[in-house]
Amino acid sequence: MPFDAVAQQSKLLYLLQGVAAFAAVVALVLFALHRGPVRRRSAALLLLAPALLLLAAGLLLPALRTLALSFTDRGGDAWTGLDNHVWTFTDHRARVALRNTLVWALLVPAATTAVGLLYAAAVARSRFRTPALALLLAPMTISFVGAGVVWKFVYAYRPAEAAQFGLLNRLVVAFGGEPRQWLVDSPWNVLFLVVVMVWAQTGFAAVLLTGAIRAVPAGPVEAARLDGASPRQVFRWIVLPSIRPTLLVVLLAQTIGTFKAFDVVSTMTGGQFDTGVVAHEMYDQAFRYGETGRGAALAVLLFLLVTPLVAQQVRARRRAG
Repeated sequence: MPFDAVAQQSKLLYLLQGVAAFAAVVALVLFALHRGPVRRRSAALLLLAPALLLLAAGLLLPALRTLALSFTDRGGDAWTGLDNHVWTFTDHRARVALRNTLVWALLVPAATTAVGLLYAAAVARSRFRTPALALLLAPMTISFVGAGVVWKFVYAYRPAEAAQFGLLNRLVVAFGGEPRQWLVDSPWNVLFLVVVMVWAQTGFAAVLLTGAIRAVPAGPVEAARLDGASPRQVFRWIVLPSIRPTLLVVLLAQTIGTFKAFDVVSTMTGGQFDTGVVAHEMYDQAFRYGETGRGAALAVLLFLLVTPLVAQQVRARRRAG
């Protein structure tokens, strides 16, 4: 479809205004620094001004606009008060999406961190550490959409009389079982989607935790071994306390990413069969059903869920540093 400059004139005008405002701020900063000596703190604020302007234009203003829309009707015009926010906790679809999001937030970080930790402990001191980690990182080289497509074939279903091409159903049939529609049966289908996310994210956890384990000082480990501690005791009482800050960072990062899960659900089920999550339901309400107010209310809910985790992650990274 060709680009129509006339139809997009208003958007182009907004873009030019934004570029002009940013250029003006940069020019003012350079002029202020060129005039003469500036205090260090003032100079830092001046140099940060362009970035702060971009953050305000790209994050703060849209966030305030979304908050305002969450109190309006489907067209974003008439004021409806708290109706949309009440809907997020009373409508069946919205409650299912919130329930599934919380299930994801509990299971994905815990499983990802646990598997990554076990893998890291196994390969941290191995000669084959690099290829072993590369193997686990392979799923991260594809997008979540790609991961969803791959696992959709794994879970593929055909009637019992037909040849199965889905890997899981082929294994079930080979052992004398009946093929199942893994992505249809609720609530187990949510768990099968969780597996995809864990598969895609475990490599991230394993790499960070491997680095943390290798950074544990050798002195305490050797002293514990000389005192007769077993490898399991060394890991439990020496290694784990030493890598606790990294563990917390990994858990928080995985939890924040899980709250924003969209691609896997959209690719594999489209939110059907009670598999929707808040991010996907937000998209459906705002863009598929034209319910701008409800979509904005879900966006605000997602923001409130993620914000405390982001603040905690910042503190954890500072402690880890």
